[in-house]
Amino acid sequence: MVSKSKKEIRVRIAPSPTGYFHIGTARTALFNYLFARQNGGVFILRIEDTDLERSDKKFEEDIFDGLKWLGLEWDEGPVIDTQSQKSRQGRGSPEAAKVKSQNYIGKYGPYRQTERLDIYEKYINQLLDKNLAYYCFCSKEDLEAERQAMMTQGLAPKYSGRCRTLKPEEIQEKLHSNTSRIIRLKMPESKITFKDLIRGSISFDTGLIGDIAIAKDTRTPLYNFAVVIDDYEMKISHVIRGEDHVANTPKQIAIQKALDLPQPHYAHLPLILDSDRHKMSKRFSAASLKEYREEGYLPQAMINFMALLGWHSSPEQMQELGFSPDREIFNLDELVRFFNLKRVQKAGAIFNIDKLNWLNAQYLKFLKDKDLAELLKVKNVKIIALVRDRMKKISDFQELAGSLLNPVDYSFELLIWKDSPKEVILDNLKESLRIFSATLAVDFNQESLNKTIGLLAEQRGKGEVFWPIRAALSGKKNSPGPLEIAEAIGKKETIKRIETAIKKLSN
Repeated sequence: MVSKSKKEIRVRIAPSPTGYFHIGTARTALFNYLFARQNGGVFILRIEDTDLERSDKKFEEDIFDGLKWLGLEWDEGPVIDTQSQKSRQGRGSPEAAKVKSQNYIGKYGPYRQTERLDIYEKYINQLLDKNLAYYCFCSKEDLEAERQAMMTQGLAPKYSGRCRTLKPEEIQEKLHSNTSRIIRLKMPESKITFKDLIRGSISFDTGLIGDIAIAKDTRTPLYNFAVVIDDYEMKISHVIRGEDHVANTPKQIAIQKALDLPQPHYAHLPLILDSDRHKMSKRFSAASLKEYREEGYLPQAMINFMALLGWHSSPEQMQELGFSPDREIFNLDELVRFFNLKRVQKAGAIFNIDKLNWLNAQYLKFLKDKDLAELLKVKNVKIIALVRDRMKKISDFQELAGSLLNPVDYSFELLIWKDSPKEVILDNLKESLRIFSATLAVDFNQESLNKTIGLLAEQRGKGEVFWPIRAALSGKKNSPGPLEIAEAIGKKETIKRIETAIKKLSN
């Protein structure tokens, strides 16, 4: 366990509810959670919902569902009173928030940007009053024309700053006439350098960026501005996020400098890549956590898998503690213990579905039959025991055991062993039926049946006896052994299925 620093560790996950909870965002949430837990810090959930056109309640609910499924509980926010359906100020909460969902893990709701507009307005007005920001009235057409002209000259496109020098009366006139506008920050032409905890020192020339848009108006902040204010107000000490945010960092630091706000530590995680090394997307593979849940992956396996997307344990540490140096299976508590930002790689992390399937299969093996039965909502534990070793996902169960739970129709040809005459197979099934019927229910198990049906197979041929029984009981070419199935489905169902097979051959 890493010792707690003098300054409290405070991190956040800040998804936007404009799409389903992405596997990349879930991985970022996990890394923030692990870092907070091992440092005795605070893990915050903030919903960045200022994009009113694209934000959707169902996506917000999906975020809560995903975090709840993974078991990543956040530590702060409006306190939820489930009795009165109201909320009051929670730990460190700068304001109360309306309860919009009860699908939370613990007692706290999330922070939402749409409930913090007064806070953003205060800081935007500060920048306007200090002449560190200004209204820009350029049309989209003007901005696109500027962009094309710069690109034609081989220059990096940026805003020219034409509205920087507007006179106060011109600004008031345009505001009064409700001319379309945004608010821009006056970017200093200098070099901004910051130390990334994963990537080392990174520098940007702000002269190549131009004056950035920070708000549509004083009550409608844009992403980079709202993030800075929220991180300051929530006292975020470490911003741990995806590599695709590296380009946003100098803009956010410029806003911090303009408002004289402290700068948090930054750590940018590697992108998650498909097997073809392209950024993971819907086009190439399932991208939302919801899809993996529905496909039958366990949350423990997904946590373990996501942790290995860009992070690896220390072989020396593993060996010192008596573990295999190349150990790959870690539960959440162990990840809290062993996780270290210094061991997060810079290069992209390849999403290997075979690795996920292998991990999921391992976690399925850890489950007791009764626990797996409860998860599958299946009462017959014996059938689960028959197929569990071949399961990679929960969803595999129906394919592997569906015909054992409910008989399926099949052609009589399936009952024939190789070139055996139909009459021979029919006679063997009738004799098997006689033996099954004569066996007491208490002795209807693989061990006892092997002494009777097994003896018949020795006399008449294993294939000629066991194959038609297997086919009759499973309705498939490939299945567990016939006596294993018989024990699992029980005497009554076994007799019923053998009788059905006899009728098929007789007809």
